[in-house]
Amino acid sequence: MTLHIRFAAPSDNVTIEQIENAADQVIIDRLAPQRWEPAPSAGSRAAEPGYILVAEETEGSAVIAFVHVLELGQIAHLERLSVLPEHGRRGHGRALVEVAKNEARRRGYQSLNLRTYADVPWNGPFYARAGFVETSPATDFHKHLAEVEERLGLDLYGRRIQMTAALL
Repeated sequence: MTLHIRFAAPSDNVTIEQIENAADQVIIDRLAPQRWEPAPSAGSRAAEPGYILVAEETEGSAVIAFVHVLELGQIAHLERLSVLPEHGRRGHGRALVEVAKNEARRRGYQSLNLRTYADVPWNGPFYARAGFVETSPATDFHKHLAEVEERLGLDLYGRRIQMTAALL
């Protein structure tokens, strides 16, 4: 089986939303939060600055995963990586992360960062294996993300961290 990764098209928006909600159910089941926000509506994620890559198991087949990278000034931020649970643990997420890093590098970014749960196996440990290291929020954008996460109570379910991969 060959994984095909491409830029998302407008026709992928509804599928991206469905993938995110399905992937969120896995973390909801693990963390048992009192409340969890649903995925952004179809198209709202695509309207944000940056790029979305989608993965199909073969070219032209159904989209099974996506990665969304925000571009804000000199910052490339991996906002979201989601894989349909039934397609998990096959390297699709890792492949998407690598293509996202390569695209950020091609666009001139020196690093790609993200925020995640430190101890959820498919979060912090996964990203560490993909070349990300724990860093402290240094920019206003990253400090704001940490504040929003705290306000939403995400830290009640585990330690939240920022991670960064150098792209040089």
